[in-house]
Amino acid sequence: MDLARPITTVVPTLDGAVLTVLARTTQPLTGRRVHQLAEAGSESGVRKVLNRLADTGLVTTTIAGQSMLYALNRKHLAADAVLDLVSLRGKLIRSLAEVVEQWEELPVHASLFGSVARGEADLNSDIDLLVVHAEGESSTMADQIALLGEQVHEWTGNFLQTYAISTGELANHLRAGEPMVNEWLRDCITVYGPDFRSIHTEIVKDVLGR
Repeated sequence: MDLARPITTVVPTLDGAVLTVLARTTQPLTGRRVHQLAEAGSESGVRKVLNRLADTGLVTTTIAGQSMLYALNRKHLAADAVLDLVSLRGKLIRSLAEVVEQWEELPVHASLFGSVARGEADLNSDIDLLVVHAEGESSTMADQIALLGEQVHEWTGNFLQTYAISTGELANHLRAGEPMVNEWLRDCITVYGPDFRSIHTEIVKDVLGR
């Protein structure tokens, strides 16, 4: 699944890009502005999509001066389906959190990072997950992570790439100035436990004495 444009899973045409733009705002937009934000198709093609969707009632139109403004009709019976498709990345994050919270052996922390966290993932992107656990990864933790990988693939069609690390190994990463730590600090979206930035601060303070 293209997690930057998840609606394309069901609506791969220009309609999907147009609906994504309209779903992300309640502000009526001109056809030109929709085209700019959609970053797909031609302006005339976008206007044709908007007018076709307006004929179905899913998009409303209003006239402002010499401009036609378009908005998603959120009272339409199909509107919830559109909003759900546009927000699948958020649903993935919630689903990950629900599963991890039920693990028999809980981690210290888990968070998304990489292209999915940045909103840049495409159809072929892995879903990158950082898991910080207590010293000595157990077979239970390894089995939980493996099962989560299977679940994520069923949910999305994408593969889960997990970076599992103990608190001691994380401290060693900080001492060595590993570039990956900066990526975690920049991108991380917490799935379980305290925010990674707070964990980083505690390790820097308590372990590295800064």
